[in-house]
Parts: sequence; C-alpha cells; structure tokens
Amino acid sequence: MNSAIGRRAFLTGSAGGVLVTSAEVAAHAEQAGTEQAPTRRAAASDRVTIGLIGAGVRGRDHHLRFLSANPRAEVVAICDVDRGHADFAGQIAARAYKKKPLIFGDFRRVLERKDIDAVVIATPDHWHSIMAIQAMEAGKDVYCEKPMTLFIAEGRRMVSVARQYGTVFQVGSQQRSDWRFRHAVELVRNNRIGRLKRITTHLGNPGTTSGAFIHPGTWEPVETPPDGLDFDMWLGPAPFHDYSPNRCHFEFRYNLDHSGGRITDWGAHHNDIAQWALGMDESGPVKIDGKGGFNKAGPYDYANYLDVHYQYANGVELVCENERGNGVRFEGSDGWIFVSRLLLEASSPEVLTEPSAVNTKIYDEKNRNEEIPGTDEHHNNWLDCIKTRGRCAADIEAGHRSACICHLGNISMRLGRPLEWNPEREEFAGDPVANVMRDKPFRAPWRL
Repeated sequence: MNSAIGRRAFLTGSAGGVLVTSAEVAAHAEQAGTEQAPTRRAAASDRVTIGLIGAGVRGRDHHLRFLSANPRAEVVAICDVDRGHADFAGQIAARAYKKKPLIFGDFRRVLERKDIDAVVIATPDHWHSIMAIQAMEAGKDVYCEKPMTLFIAEGRRMVSVARQYGTVFQVGSQQRSDWRFRHAVELVRNNRIGRLKRITTHLGNPGTTSGAFIHPGTWEPVETPPDGLDFDMWLGPAPFHDYSPNRCHFEFRYNLDHSGGRITDWGAHHNDIAQWALGMDESGPVKIDGKGGFNKAGPYDYANYLDVHYQYANGVELVCENERGNGVRFEGSDGWIFVSRLLLEASSPEVLTEPSAVNTKIYDEKNRNEEIPGTDEHHNNWLDCIKTRGRCAADIEAGHRSACICHLGNISMRLGRPLEWNPEREEFAGDPVANVMRDKPFRAPWRL
C-alpha cells in the first residue's frame, strides 16, 4: 500500500470507551434511507476506523447505519454540538459494535486521535471546508457531504490541501455510484443520442406545484438554545445570529449563511451528473444567466424559484430549474435520455440497449478511450480507495467543480444579470462585484 504524504501508517487499531468534551460541529440533516450491507465483521486490523462528525438525520440514518453494518469499517467516535444527536447516534453504534464509541462535542478532539483513520463530515455546509482541511492536515481520509462548499474560493483551497497530503477524498454525490446515472452517462458519452445539445437538471419541489411559494419560513422569536445544544459552536464560522428553531438542524439549508438553498441541495447532485456526462470534472461553463424568486415575507433568503441557463464552450446548454419533477434529462441530435433515482428511460428502447457494464470502455469528447469507474455503493468505493490510495468516484476536484455550478447560479440570481466565467482561472470576466462574491469571510476565530 502506498503511503500518502505526511500520513501515518494505514489501519491502526480502534478505541473504546466514552469521552465527553466541549462543543463543535453540527448535524447535517438530509433525509435518506438505510442501505443494507453484510454483517460479518473483518478483523479489527483490517477495518478502517472512522470518526463521524455530524450526527443529525443524514449522519445518523444514512452514514452511521450503513457503516455500522459494513464489515470493512468501524465507527469509533461520534461528534456533534447537539448532545442529544450525539447520544442517540452513540446508542446505535454501541448496539452495532457491542461497545460504546467515543462521544465528542468538538471535532478537533476527533482529529487528535491517532487511532482514527478517516472521518465522515455530515454537518451544515458552512462547516465543510474548515473541518475537511483540518482533517486532511491531521492525516485523515475524508468523506464530505455535498455540496462540498458554501462558496467558490474555499473549494480550490480544499483541493490544494488534498493533493498536498495525498488524501483520499469522497464527496457525497452518491448518484455517481448509482447504476442508473452511470449507465445514462456512459450512453450519452457514447453518442447514443447523437450530438449532445442540452441538459436539464430538474430539482423538484416537494409537496407543491410552484417554486414561488415553497419554504418562505416564518419569523420566530429569539429563544434560549435548548439544553445540550451549543449554538455558538453550531454557528462556528458563520455570522452571529441569536437562536431560533428554524435556523439550525434541518432548516439550515434555507439560509444563505449556512447553505445555498435548493440549487446547492439537489443541484449539487444533478448538476454533478451533468458535469460528469460533459467530461467537465476539471472545468465548467463559460456563461451563466440565472433568474430566481426570493420570498421576502419570511426569514429564508435562498432562491425558492430558480431558472438558470449555463453555456459551455462546446456549445452544450445546461438548464437548472425547479418547476418540473426531479431528475436529469439529456437531449441530443438523435434522441433523449431521462434519469432519476427511480427511473431510466429514453426516446426509444434501442437507446438503452447499448452494453454498459461496470468498467466498460467509453469514447469521450477528447477522442480517447477511458473508463468510468463503477461501484455498487459510494461508501464502498471510498473504502476501496482508502486501501489502494486511488481517486474516488466523486473525487474532490469533481466535487469542487460541481458545487461551483450551483454557486455560479446563485451569484447570477442574486445579481439579477448574466455573467461570463473563466473556468480555468475560476474568475468572472471584467466583473469585480461578482468576483467578490466568490469568497466569504469567516467569523473569528475561525479561518482556513
């Protein structure tokens, strides 16, 4: 096994017991189902020891439940600024491993542990860059929930650190490990629908017919944070706010101080597939024209209606909208393909009959054969790469570029005008106001 730069020896032993410290890191709360995995355990020396940072719905019900049933991994530490979240997740882990995990309130205590190989970061978006960079500097491999970043500039810094330390970094864009999406991408890049002309990413509206009326939020009086929640540490690098229930936990995704709204929530998934199909994992669009609806009657300041048009240098148009359904539609000169988490269909049945087995060689726009990695499960792909020191299916560069698509749309919508983007320099052409919006200050004492 190859050693990463500055990395300790791979796969040390795990630790038991319970340790309680002060507070930090918050719960990313995106609802997800529980995947199944074999229950037979590998020897302790063969397992990847993991610290879970963020034990809300996403961290607990998705990551912990899968990893605790995976014989290749052992979650030995759980960290959350909400003690109720941490204790609940700790009970799940204790039942799975027949011993209590370490419980922390400060993510830095997880990173100090020499017996932890890797971390899963399942916190609100405003924490991702700081935690991921400190984890990489501590020699940990990283699985970071999507969207990888809150703003553009921090993503490039994260990529640089990952490459410096040789970190195995998986972004939680798990659709890259779904056979439907992978099959669709292979078919598109094999020209099964002819020359690709347009991609539409449908972000959907849960329970409504019009994006203009979803999630305006309600103004709530300031409260004392509930017992067990260190709200100041939940805020961390974000601007200071007094506590109200609809700012933190699941509601964080509707506030631009903590997230990018719908376009970074579902957009980080579907726009990632668009980038993958375009072969743009290290590039992006050159023009952006975004229109968004911002509801000023409530506290949520994200764009709850959005219609963003991107133009690529190769002439392909990407449209990101949230008025119709959920999924990705590819339109070419000879047909179309639509893919979602439940459906893969095409303009004619013959489009889908092209062989597209795992590790199929495909022909891309650079006129060379290449292999799209196939895997049955995103966590297993990460664990495979930790062992081989290879690049993950959703590598950090791809995660950065896919998040950029969403951030570019947000900037255009907020400014209310079209923009020109240089994907190589990662800057707007002749637009100092837009360029300022690529970055965002952190609240002291936090910094990258």
